[in-house]
Amino acid sequence: MKRRWLVPCALLLFLLVSCKGKTNEGPEPSLEFTDEGRAVAKISLSELTRQIQTETFTAFDPYYGKTKTYRALPFDKVMKLGFKGMSSLDDKEIVLRARDGYTVPFRPALANEPGSYIAVEDVESPSWDPIGPQKANPGPFYFVWKEPSQQNLETHPRPWQLAQIEIARFEVKFPHTVPTGEPTGSLALKGYDLFRDRCFRCHAVNREGGRVGPDLSLPKNVLEYRTEAEVRAYIKNPLAIRYGNMPPHPDLTDADLDALIGYLSAMKSRKHDLDAGAPAPGAPP
Repeated sequence: MKRRWLVPCALLLFLLVSCKGKTNEGPEPSLEFTDEGRAVAKISLSELTRQIQTETFTAFDPYYGKTKTYRALPFDKVMKLGFKGMSSLDDKEIVLRARDGYTVPFRPALANEPGSYIAVEDVESPSWDPIGPQKANPGPFYFVWKEPSQQNLETHPRPWQLAQIEIARFEVKFPHTVPTGEPTGSLALKGYDLFRDRCFRCHAVNREGGRVGPDLSLPKNVLEYRTEAEVRAYIKNPLAIRYGNMPPHPDLTDADLDALIGYLSAMKSRKHDLDAGAPAPGAPP
């Protein structure tokens, strides 16, 4: 009788262990594709590599400060697969979102630039070498650039842990970052352009934008608790004031800083709290 129960018991033990292993496994990594907030596709890593032939190349990576070899998917082919039937971006931008809230808008000229890839494997280190000050794992989707002319992080951002790709008109998707009513050529509008290109990736205004750094408008505008001189100095070289993740911006001129201050100052009277569903206290109706 004991021998007759041996096989069923062993089988039960095997099933329990197998189920436990499956429970601990997370879902397969995938990329989400949205068109101005409307979900259009969610494609798994295995499906992406099945439908798109990967390329392996070696190029300098400014985050690592050395050459790296990646197995990667050409970005234009990823876009065609995720947004089937899309003939062109027209006046829309591509917005890349990482899992940690890092948000990168690509203007059409940059979005259509050859040499962009989504790396799916670090060939020399399949478990991915840690990256950035947080020593994060950049996989499973790491946006990279191939050409030597595309290694400037300010002009060619590299979001890692990519989670979502969206196509959207910037002013429609993020309407409360716009300094509405400002005259053409004003400091506020010049600063707005700089904010879009340089600050939006990490910072939000009125809860619209990146989530790596603090919101620059709510509940208090940064100029309501820091002087203009302090904000200028911090933008230029934050590590001289406190240790953190914000990088220095030595290339920004005094005119650039004037424009950014002009934008932030204009947004003090344009607060809008999206979570509350109404303008923030003190904001105009």
